[in-house]
Amino acid sequence: MNRDELADFLRRRRESLQPAAVGLPEGLRRRTPGLRRDEVAMLAGMSTDYYTRLEQARGPRPSTQVLGALARALRFTDSERDHLYYLAGQQPPARGGDTHVGPGILHVLAKLDDTPACVISDLGEVLVQNRMHTLVSGDFSQRRGLDRCIPWLWFSATTERHRFPPEDHAVMGRHHVAGLRATAARRAGDADVTDLVARLRASSPEFEELWHEHEVRAHPGHDKRMIHPEVGLLELICEPLLTPSATRQLLVYYPKSGTDTQEKLELLRVIGTQNLTHHP
Repeated sequence: MNRDELADFLRRRRESLQPAAVGLPEGLRRRTPGLRRDEVAMLAGMSTDYYTRLEQARGPRPSTQVLGALARALRFTDSERDHLYYLAGQQPPARGGDTHVGPGILHVLAKLDDTPACVISDLGEVLVQNRMHTLVSGDFSQRRGLDRCIPWLWFSATTERHRFPPEDHAVMGRHHVAGLRATAARRAGDADVTDLVARLRASSPEFEELWHEHEVRAHPGHDKRMIHPEVGLLELICEPLLTPSATRQLLVYYPKSGTDTQEKLELLRVIGTQNLTHHP
C-alpha cells in the first residue's frame, strides 16, 4: 500500500470534483475548491475521521468495499478506479463481477429527479440509487454484503415481501431466479456467482425448487407493483438499460398509464424521506 500516493490521489480528485456534479448544493462559503472531506465521507457512507486519515496518509489499509464506495463517491472512471485499488495494494475486481458505476451513469441517475432509478449488478446487488428510488424502495446506502442483494432479500428475508401484493409473489420469485440463471451461465465459475447461488440453494427450499426448473430470463422490462406505506399501491414499469459491460443495469421505473401512480410519486417527492424504514 502506497499511503502517500493514495492520499494525494484522493485529495486531488476531491478538489477537482464540483458539488453540483454529485447533486450537492454549492453553498455560500467554500474555503477550498471542490468537495469537502465530510461530503466525500457522506457520499461514501463512512465517517469523516476515517476518510480524513486516508487523505493524511495515516489510515489503515482500506477494504475492497471501502475502495468501491470511494470510487463511486468521487465519480471515478474505470481506469481511475483500478488505479485506486493498485495504490491501496489490492487487485481491482475482475470485470466479470464489476460493481463500479462510472461518472456517466451517475450523472444520468442524478438528472432523473422525478423518476425512481437505480443501478444494480448482474447479481441483483443495488449499487447506487437516486433520491426517488430511495423514497420508493428504501435506502440501501448503509447496507452491506448480501443485504444489498435483491434475490437474497427475496428468498432469505421473506418477511419483507409484504411490500408487494401476495398475488405477485410467485411471478417475482421466478423473475429473480431466471435472471440469476442467465448470469450464472454467462459467468460460469466466477466465485461471487457460485457463492450466492450456493447460499440461496442451502437456505431457501423455494429457491432450490425454482432453480431446478431452469428458467432463464435476461434483463427484460416488466410491470412491478409495490405497496408503499405512505401512498399505497404503486403500479410501475421497470425498464432496464445495460451498461457497456453488461454487468450492471440502470433500472428506470416509470408510472403505468391509466393509474394514479404519477400523482403518488409526486406526493412522495413532497413527503421526503421521513419515516421510511422499509427495504426492498
